[in-house]
Amino acid sequence: MQVDQVKRLEGALKDQTSAMVEELAGLIAIDTSFPPGAGYRCFAAHITEILTPLGFEVECVEVPEELWKSQSSHGPRTNIIAKRNHLAPTHYIYFHVDTVPAGDGWTYPPFKLTHKAGNLYGRGTADMKGTITATLGAIRALDRTKSGFEFNPVLLFCTDEEGGLYPGIRYLAECGKIDGPVLCLNGQSQPRIWAGCLGSMDLRIRFQGRAAHSGDPKNGINAIEETLPILEHLLVLQKKIATRVSTLPPPPGQNSDPLHARLTVTMARGGEKGSSLPGFFEINLNRRYLPDEDADEVVNEIRNVIEEVISKTNLVGWSLDIEGHLAPVSDPRGTEYWPRWVAALSHGFNWPADQFRAWGSSTSSDMGWVQQTGVKEILLGGLSRPDRNIHAANEHTTIEDLMGLARSILFYLAKDFTKTEEVKI
Repeated sequence: MQVDQVKRLEGALKDQTSAMVEELAGLIAIDTSFPPGAGYRCFAAHITEILTPLGFEVECVEVPEELWKSQSSHGPRTNIIAKRNHLAPTHYIYFHVDTVPAGDGWTYPPFKLTHKAGNLYGRGTADMKGTITATLGAIRALDRTKSGFEFNPVLLFCTDEEGGLYPGIRYLAECGKIDGPVLCLNGQSQPRIWAGCLGSMDLRIRFQGRAAHSGDPKNGINAIEETLPILEHLLVLQKKIATRVSTLPPPPGQNSDPLHARLTVTMARGGEKGSSLPGFFEINLNRRYLPDEDADEVVNEIRNVIEEVISKTNLVGWSLDIEGHLAPVSDPRGTEYWPRWVAALSHGFNWPADQFRAWGSSTSSDMGWVQQTGVKEILLGGLSRPDRNIHAANEHTTIEDLMGLARSILFYLAKDFTKTEEVKI
């Protein structure tokens, strides 16, 4: 790519900076928190208004309720596939539109974008609505400079990544709507080559006792107290699971400490009032499992521990439901597109090519479901960094990273961009 063309493209992108921030503010203002995921249809209508003037044809695909319905979810699961009529080969660009709930501890309003000292605060700025703004900015820059596209960008706006039972991208992939490479922007602003990740399963387990007056408890069964031996055995299982290690290369800075499988109690709830024995006790478990572990065995191992102990208690029943599931991602690297993407990231963020390293992670991705339908090479980029408070109060990204990602996408899509440095993938 000629120097004057690079300057023209970067100038067209830089001219959009204020408009991109304003566009991100509109995306942040729509609450798409999961659970419950009630804002998807509103978000789909809003993004359609943005995409239509850019020449995209928008298809809405709703995941059937019987696939995703759980105690924690409600509202239609509206996914968007946005296409343009380009002759270039198709390349899918993925976003999940849900965020985790705002939670406590914010010093900025979570659903109103705050721009302060180069930082952009709000729920979803980094994970991952900011990546939508970066992508649209890159496409507009290519359009305005009348530059050609190396790939036909098909944009996927998907539901229920944040722990859903049946993520939207899984449904699209299993319906045969994804038949080419995917650029997943649910990753980091770091010189990383993705080597895969662990799977994640959320389990809701309910133990049934019998409520009674705490002053006359003879006919009651205290569900919380009766469950304590089961929790003790689950903690023993937790230690056993933590000894299992992955062959995925660990992230830098872990001193070669391998990635471990994990079992975590993430929620506990029981009882109705202070003067009554609790008639139920409910816990949530999160299980991070390795790519070589079987999903059915992951559930059965937990089930077996509970069944072994529950017969020794007075509990009258129990149930186990899978509330969310992200399949693990085996090594998604390849040699057809990754070298170009690394070169684009290198140009976009000014990272030297020799800084790039391949590593996996214990955080999970819904790309595992895509991989299971036959798509092997999946690229990764994004706006996450360790200090950006992903899933916590005051989540933020920066103008610098937003524009760095936009430049990377711009170069990757540009017709005349070629890699200048070979990077071993």
